Amino acid sequence: MSRLDSMLRRLTAQRDGLNWAAEQISDQTGDVLDMGLGNGRTYDHLREILPNRRIWVMDRVLQCHPDSTPPAEDFLQGEAEPMLRKLMAEGHRIALAHYDFGRGIKHEDVAEAARLSPLIAQVMQHGGLLISGQPLVGFNQIKGPETIAPDRYLFYTA
Repeated sequence: MSRLDSMLRRLTAQRDGLNWAAEQISDQTGDVLDMGLGNGRTYDHLREILPNRRIWVMDRVLQCHPDSTPPAEDFLQGEAEPMLRKLMAEGHRIALAHYDFGRGIKHEDVAEAARLSPLIAQVMQHGGLLISGQPLVGFNQIKGPETIAPDRYLFYTA
């Protein structure tokens, strides 16, 4: 598979997974957490499909497209560990989290996801959903939408 086809497959899976997850949490309260702002495409989509939810966004630096810049009060800039601890200390509960940290070096990205999983678990509300391109540890893996290959995107409940 070409890198272009792989990217298109990943982005389609991400969009379909987020749309599915938004429906799944419709009867839950709680905020949304986008871990890894990047260019802001995912954040922009989350704003569109979950307009009445507070969406926390976390990244080391703010370098997204100007149209996808989160409000300053919802942007957590810095390393993930202290930002997750801040959310926990302030009592925020997450109904839906999207995990998209990574540098593209698979073994390092997998290790980072495993290391951050216990902190992510502390901010998730019971029954909340997590969507990730990397395997997370300590969550109940579930089947996502039928349109997504099982190895393309991962779905979990807290």
